[in-house]
Amino acid sequence: MTVLDTRALNRATLARQLLLDRADVPVLDAVAHLGGLQAQEPQEPYVGLWSRLRAFDPVALSDLLTHRSVVRTHLMRRTVHLLAADDVVAWRARHDAMLRQRVLGTYRRELDGMDLDELAAAGRSVMADDEPRTMSELARALIERWPAPGPRPIGEMLVAALIPMVQLPPRGVWRTRAGARYALLSSWLGREIDPPAPEGTDPVGQVLVRRYLAAFGPAATADLRAWSGLAGLPAAVTALRGELVTFRDERGRELLDLPDAPRPDPDTPAPVRFLPAFDNAILGYHDRSRIVDDAHRGLSVAGERVVLVDGRVAATWSVEAGTVTVTPLRSLSRADREAVAEQGRELASFLSDKESHRVELAPFPG
Repeated sequence: MTVLDTRALNRATLARQLLLDRADVPVLDAVAHLGGLQAQEPQEPYVGLWSRLRAFDPVALSDLLTHRSVVRTHLMRRTVHLLAADDVVAWRARHDAMLRQRVLGTYRRELDGMDLDELAAAGRSVMADDEPRTMSELARALIERWPAPGPRPIGEMLVAALIPMVQLPPRGVWRTRAGARYALLSSWLGREIDPPAPEGTDPVGQVLVRRYLAAFGPAATADLRAWSGLAGLPAAVTALRGELVTFRDERGRELLDLPDAPRPDPDTPAPVRFLPAFDNAILGYHDRSRIVDDAHRGLSVAGERVVLVDGRVAATWSVEAGTVTVTPLRSLSRADREAVAEQGRELASFLSDKESHRVELAPFPG
């Protein structure tokens, strides 16, 4: 079985993630191809798409959000993602059990003994008037009936697990600061989510495997689980094995892939790319060594924005008052520093609507 080294996996990831060459595709197609963008920080997906799409217009993403073609909702790993509406409708029921278990993992003591189906029915009754509500407003409407857990556990269980919900615009609209207000997904989109598949079948799981590999492969089943949060996809993998190809990484793990997906030459040049906080190019794997050194693995989990140099995490970045500040994590060559500075100027221009091109590149202290 062919062994793919770390650099080969890195270049495959960059190609699948549209980070090797910026893509000329519509914004909605990019969101769908990527399987959504992690979006608990509402403005971060704009940087993620700017780094991936040629001539990206942030207004195009805002329009998709306000016109209900993309939605903000809890899905993979119980994290807020920005997803194509069609994908949410098709995928939401497959995630129900995982979402419940993840909330219970946080609030098991507070929610112990509660009839969650009864709580869901009560929450739906409150939301049936189609009035947008914050999580706390929804919880307060039910707190007299269930006073013991407190509003936070009840609210999170309702909006993140029991009831398919969306976070409404203007939250997530370009350059707009707004709190999270929720509505029923079915009311917002005008259609119900697809029902669960018959017992013993998992067509959605098979779709998720294919879509994950298209955007993240080659990858191990542990990586697929880390991205989706779902534990039950091995059956879907087994059903698809006849149409997949397999490799091994340098640790001996089996890697699955689509046969015709891009696997560029490991020596393919990789341009500098600025990634937003919580970018799935890093978080979408259990083994992230293809893109970030173990010493820096925690940066993305902590919400640090990072810079890729030669395809790997080499710096963090921040922006304040129109100035992009880059802090290297290792020594950079003069050519790399120039490339980082140039891309930083372009990012400053994007974030400031061309009013600033300022970038500060700190020296590496080592």
